[in-house]
Amino acid sequence: MQIFMFISQSKDDLHAFAGDETGSRLPAKFGPWGLTGSLHARAAPPHRFPRRAIEEAIATEGFQLWRTKTKG
Repeated sequence: MQIFMFISQSKDDLHAFAGDETGSRLPAKFGPWGLTGSLHARAAPPHRFPRRAIEEAIATEGFQLWRTKTKG
């Protein structure tokens, strides 16, 4: 499965993984969403996130959200 990565343009620290490059199932309340990249079938996700958990979330919810720590 190819996984697409997004960043919320309304919340700087909010990111998402989705199953399509348009992010059609991402939550609108945190949009708009900007595509930041993609992971091919065997590529490792950033921050050592477990790929299997991401794929399961996409299969059931259509996406998986994650946050980055704010510096400071």
